[in-house]
Amino acid sequence: MEKTVEHWESALVDKVLGNDPVELCDDLRRECDTHAVVCAKDRVLVPNAYKVELAPAVHEQLDGRAAHVGQVLTDVLARHAAKHSYEWAGPLTVHVTESEGTLDGRYRISSQAMPNIPADAFSETPPVVPPPAAPGP
Repeated sequence: MEKTVEHWESALVDKVLGNDPVELCDDLRRECDTHAVVCAKDRVLVPNAYKVELAPAVHEQLDGRAAHVGQVLTDVLARHAAKHSYEWAGPLTVHVTESEGTLDGRYRISSQAMPNIPADAFSETPPVVPPPAAPGP
């Protein structure tokens, strides 16, 4: 069953991104491993928010399926973390987005630890912070 799921995931990522799906999944796992922090003998903390940036032409091919591809990649990382007994810094998410700075057919991966993931965490513009409330009488 697990091999069937992995094959399906690889086929989906390959079809959607046009890249070698093994390479993309390996790069995500490597990003996770590279940023692992040993907190205690039996506790290794890893980033939980991942961003996969695609060239505009590649992202356009997703045709609204970026969230689904992100979920497939999230599942890949979840299994990797379970295998190594990693702990996430917060809820795990992989966000697939478009980036003008990424070459066609390639991608760029980044990660960070975010205990809480706000809705605008992956937007290009910083969140609007409301001014502090005036002190009461």
